Amino acid sequence: MNTKNKSVDNIVCQNRKASFNYFFEEILESGLELLGPEVKSLRSGRANIAESYAVDQEGEIFLFNSYIPLYSQSSYNNHDPRRLRKLLLKKKEINKFIGKVNRDGYSIIPLKIYFNKKGIAKVQIALAKGKKNYDKRNTKKNRDWDREKSRIFRKTS
Repeated sequence: MNTKNKSVDNIVCQNRKASFNYFFEEILESGLELLGPEVKSLRSGRANIAESYAVDQEGEIFLFNSYIPLYSQSSYNNHDPRRLRKLLLKKKEINKFIGKVNRDGYSIIPLKIYFNKKGIAKVQIALAKGKKNYDKRNTKKNRDWDREKSRIFRKTS
């Protein structure tokens, strides 16, 4: 399911640096295999996916280095905050992503974790290609110019 045109209301966490560091080719919505205390902890809104990425292992895609803190009211069955979390994708999508990663040098980057309207935790992932330093400078230059244009238009109006 392509989620470029979807707007998400209940965002738990967002990877803000991803658009600065990567070019996105394709964006997908994926399910996330979570334990009970992880869902409760996500609802409190303290997760972090800034340094996380996804990698394939034995034909499945897992989310590495995502941080979901311990749930304080949970007892013995609490989770490891940085454990591997399986992404729930269709086999066709997994094969397509794995092929692009292995063949063309792409990365799978999580963009945001959110709850959909039914209350199910979803992660938005992107097939991304890393930017070079000159691309980052160009992005920064364009962003600064847009900011300056808006200031000029505000003053003249």
